[in-house]
Amino acid sequence: MRQQLLGNATETSQAYTVHMAQPASPPLTGYRVAVTSARRSEELCALLSRNGAEVCSAPAINMIALPDDDELHNNTQALIAEPPDILVSHTGIGFRGWLAAAEGWGLATQLTAALSKARVVARGPKATGALRAAGLHEEWSPKSESSQELLEYLLDSGVSGARIAVQLHGAADAWDPFPEFLGGLRAAGADVVAIRVYRWKSTPLGGNFDQLVTGIARRQFDAVSFTSAPAAAAVLERSRDLQIEDQVLDALRTDVHAMCVGPVTSQPLIRKGVPTSSPERMRLGALARHIAVELPPLVSRTVKAADHVIEIRGTCVLVDGGVKSLSGSGMAIIRALAHRPGDVVSRGDLLRVLPGNSNDTHAVDTAVLRLRTALGDKSIVATVVKRGYRLAADEPVGIW
Repeated sequence: MRQQLLGNATETSQAYTVHMAQPASPPLTGYRVAVTSARRSEELCALLSRNGAEVCSAPAINMIALPDDDELHNNTQALIAEPPDILVSHTGIGFRGWLAAAEGWGLATQLTAALSKARVVARGPKATGALRAAGLHEEWSPKSESSQELLEYLLDSGVSGARIAVQLHGAADAWDPFPEFLGGLRAAGADVVAIRVYRWKSTPLGGNFDQLVTGIARRQFDAVSFTSAPAAAAVLERSRDLQIEDQVLDALRTDVHAMCVGPVTSQPLIRKGVPTSSPERMRLGALARHIAVELPPLVSRTVKAADHVIEIRGTCVLVDGGVKSLSGSGMAIIRALAHRPGDVVSRGDLLRVLPGNSNDTHAVDTAVLRLRTALGDKSIVATVVKRGYRLAADEPVGIW
């Protein structure tokens, strides 16, 4: 009987523990991410939202329709007339798009025949797959999927006097993401024909993209994702158009983190002194996972207060793992207190961080009252009579 009672007590205790445990929140709960992609933006937004992020999306650039691209048409005809010695393919979708455009112009058979005479190299597996589907077989492809390693391979094999067709990622009207690659081949004596299969132009002024760039300047996002170098360049160009370039650069260098799909994408930002990070694999899913893993440690701060673990994120607070939605005033108050955990922060100092232009310190008392209610334990924020408020914290256990 005693064993049975103990067993029942254990089961009850376990059931109670399960009932009381807070469900784990998705890793990006409480973080705001801006998406600048023109292609596959819905897919990236869905991946980020599934991880809990609040997502704002506006394409930075628009694609020029292939049938209307005179440059691509002229270069295709030139390669048919004088086939290349070497073909370089950077992307699968780009190569397939080139063949589709040639099909529309009635040139697909001639183009494939011209390319079949060339040595073929591919940057990665997607480009390799597209080439093989067209009946072309690569002689080499770098495991790193690095354009730099691809360039080194070509230079080592000797390209002086060779005619090289280079199918590129794409280029914006105002910025070429491949000066080093094309320039390196030309400097070695190659005759280079650049095939920009999908070219871009900036979105018109006055739309959602302007609001997104303005949001970066105002630090309304915790991160901005980039999947192409032209999109990164377009953000910088639009900030100049809106006369907020300094604010955008300051934000990207500090509080708004630039997350890029790969090193080529990051180049326009790096040249402006903006720190970036990228996943090891240049894939959309890998970028979403990279943001989910890398962003929280950059943005959040975790403290212990009144026997609770408090994690402060971009737009919410977690108390012992449970999500607590706070108003803008509540987030401003708890951030100010957490910057000085355990120290008294005066009402005057707290008033200065509150949204709006109130000069009444009673607004602070009201905000603190609502904050305590939202947190679920009034002892987390302590009142220090005639002085202000303090976070009843031990030591910080995270980073700001």
